[in-house]
Amino acid sequence: MLFALTFPVIDPVAIAIGPLAIRWYALAYIVGLLLGWRYCLYLARRPAGLIAPLAFDDLFVWIVFGVILGGRLGYVVFYQPDFFLAQPLEVLRLWQGGMSFHGGLAGVILAMILFARRRALRFFVVADVVAGATPIGLFLGRLANFVNGELYGRVSDVPWAMVFPRGGPDPRHPSQLYQAGLEGIALFLLLFALARVPGVRERPGFLSGAFLVGYGLARLIGELFRQPDIQIGFLTGGTTMGQWLSLPMIAFGVLFMARARTVATGA
Repeated sequence: MLFALTFPVIDPVAIAIGPLAIRWYALAYIVGLLLGWRYCLYLARRPAGLIAPLAFDDLFVWIVFGVILGGRLGYVVFYQPDFFLAQPLEVLRLWQGGMSFHGGLAGVILAMILFARRRALRFFVVADVVAGATPIGLFLGRLANFVNGELYGRVSDVPWAMVFPRGGPDPRHPSQLYQAGLEGIALFLLLFALARVPGVRERPGFLSGAFLVGYGLARLIGELFRQPDIQIGFLTGGTTMGQWLSLPMIAFGVLFMARARTVATGA
């Protein structure tokens, strides 16, 4: 066996009060949504804010449903359709994991569209603020994946490789931590910096586009180290489902950024 670090086995239950058990996976979603909401309020209060902070109190509820329903349905459709068709009640077992970021993104986009129409707001004015906060949830979600020992990486001989309980005897990349760094920390800092560039926040859609491009590129890179889902495996040319789902994000992101520049300059 190759040299490997010891995987830090952590109880998947973060808090237990009698029969009530809150898992790290659920806690990551709860804390991520709450911190994201507070950060949205912070962004909305900054100069050049184009949306009232109070609007995010109502939007928060819409986002919660978009994340949970979209994330779960996305996983069902993209990753294990045959399994869930055979056992439809398993769709409700959210505490066992199985959420798709791309599905969650679709759910959040739909929630923002409906919310913006109801409040007579421009969609991208809302989306730009939400985009800036999304990496917070992504970071915590990837840490929860690591705690659960799921979505582990490919077999490797790097000094920090680990043997994951569900990944067989070979040491693997701790790809969850790579993705937490790329999709969470790096993407958050990128959007944080862009939001402070003069004129960017007056171009609705630019930050949303930057998020899509940034996440898509981060996911393309992260998937190079992550073991594909066993029920899907590798696709054409050694690619993965995560990479294919990220390509449209990059394309739309570039279009949104170009559109924002055109609208802002009046060209």
